[in-house]
Amino acid sequence: MAKKYIDIMDTTFRDGFQSVFGARVAMDDFLPAVSAAREAGISHFEFGGGARFQSLFFYLNENAFDMMDKFRQAAGKDAVLQTLSRGVNTVTLDTGSREIVDLHAKMFAKHNTDVIRNFDALNDVKNLEFSAQSIKKHGAKHEVVVTMMDLPAGLEGAHDAAFYERILREILDAGIPYDSVCFKDASGTSSPQKVYETIKMARRLLGDETHIRLHTHETAGVSVACYLAALEAGVSGIDLAASPVSGGTSQPDILTMLHAVKGKNYDLGGLEPEKILKYEEVLNECLKDYFLPPEATQVSPLIPFSPMPGGALTANTQMMRDNKILDKFPAVIKAMREVVRVGGFGTSVTPVSQFYFQQAFNNVMFGDWAKIAAGYGKMVLGYFGKTPVEPDANIVKIASEQLGLEPTKEAAIDIADRDESKKLSSIAKVLEENGIEKTDENLFIVAACGQKGVAFLKGEAKVMIRKNNSAKDGKYLVSVNGNKYHVSVDGNEISVNGTTYNVDLEADKGTPVGKKPEPKKEGKKAVGNENEVVASMSANVFKVQVAVGDKVIAGQSLIVLEAMKMEIPIESPRDGEVAEILTQKGATVSTGDVLVKLK
Repeated sequence: MAKKYIDIMDTTFRDGFQSVFGARVAMDDFLPAVSAAREAGISHFEFGGGARFQSLFFYLNENAFDMMDKFRQAAGKDAVLQTLSRGVNTVTLDTGSREIVDLHAKMFAKHNTDVIRNFDALNDVKNLEFSAQSIKKHGAKHEVVVTMMDLPAGLEGAHDAAFYERILREILDAGIPYDSVCFKDASGTSSPQKVYETIKMARRLLGDETHIRLHTHETAGVSVACYLAALEAGVSGIDLAASPVSGGTSQPDILTMLHAVKGKNYDLGGLEPEKILKYEEVLNECLKDYFLPPEATQVSPLIPFSPMPGGALTANTQMMRDNKILDKFPAVIKAMREVVRVGGFGTSVTPVSQFYFQQAFNNVMFGDWAKIAAGYGKMVLGYFGKTPVEPDANIVKIASEQLGLEPTKEAAIDIADRDESKKLSSIAKVLEENGIEKTDENLFIVAACGQKGVAFLKGEAKVMIRKNNSAKDGKYLVSVNGNKYHVSVDGNEISVNGTTYNVDLEADKGTPVGKKPEPKKEGKKAVGNENEVVASMSANVFKVQVAVGDKVIAGQSLIVLEAMKMEIPIESPRDGEVAEILTQKGATVSTGDVLVKLK
């Protein structure tokens, strides 16, 4: 008897890159591996969307639409190319208007997307309705998603098989058009038994002909067991990745899963181990210069208690490395458990996972609930849709007071439609003001990427790829207290993590034996002077909002820092006048650095 054919989607070039390298992999580096994958018999790829849209503009100085077109050339005309979309959030952390959501579907279909996997992190079915219609209207196939995770121990009220059945029935009752159904567990925390019960339920409701998929990660260590449970329950397809971006925070390796089904009645995509070995050899060669974070290869027993998705974990640890605060990561992960408990049980997948992490980060850095992260606050207030259960009433009150917003039950997309900045006519004006050609692609780039999209289109974007460069070309990977810095030296210019400084170098004459070195001055550090406005954390300067001579009042934002995908306003401690500005847009600052002096 012939074995049951199971479709395999190779997630290497989207989720694999996101889960291991924070999505920062240049197309010229990886495209040879796409051809190798094709030669190995892989015909279904996840190739864009999710974080692999914004990151190309933010960090690689690449156009995601160009990448998608070149990927098609490498994968071949018959390959099935799939992207990931976040419902009304599309490929951003914010809600899009109907115009933006529709333009997303139009542009992705135009640029070689066959299937769009489409989810809502809150499992609010209303957030899927319009995006599904747009995807189908523009000719792509729609893979509708129910998002999964396990709740931390001791919590209940959502995220069991009965909850997923309710969400699936709501999708069916809403008449949402779909071509396939995916159960997506970005944190990899669902138990194998729950996966079995969920896929069995879905097969019963949807019938034998519907294509049902499972997506999970190895972060909690149970992904292979979950895939085996899903196969036993009747799943049609699963997602796998190739080394070195498999396992750990990513999907199980293709070779691992081929080994796991030996002797079983399953044919995984017709794939042969020897051919996959050759493909992985090419991929490893392509990525050999990239810095591989150690946490990307690990399984963590803490993840079921604090469900951080693999696709977000390494992106966040890498940003913490960049900001020299990686030592805070264990505390942030620990704090995340409480943030999930009181936040309404949205699934820990982007953007909700980032909201959870940002709030946990703020609780660690500034004190419990002293600073509500904008995304988390708006989520508990209802601005992203309906959470699976009601958030904690006290947290809702704190969020409302800090953000100056009232709770709402209005549909997220309706709120976005009223936002002038999310109208295509407003975005067209931004293009015109910056002398940028008005095309559908450029409209969506600015809609999704904001000022960073404008900077890219004006040729002002920076390349910030983390590679293990050799010292022979004046490039170094420097480790200090566990934090890694990419440093290059060119004459009197030193670049640290992409930021260039002009310096004077002279030989170190050393310190005489027996004599302690003089303590070093720490630069522009605060010493308790109320005339000095300081950085609250290590970050990049996103905006300078005042000029020398400006009159300011207590609480007025003077500087906006950017760290961990958050904008952090630095406010004036008192009324006064700006005497001196000691930083500039794009600069990197450390905790305690003086940014502004008042008089």
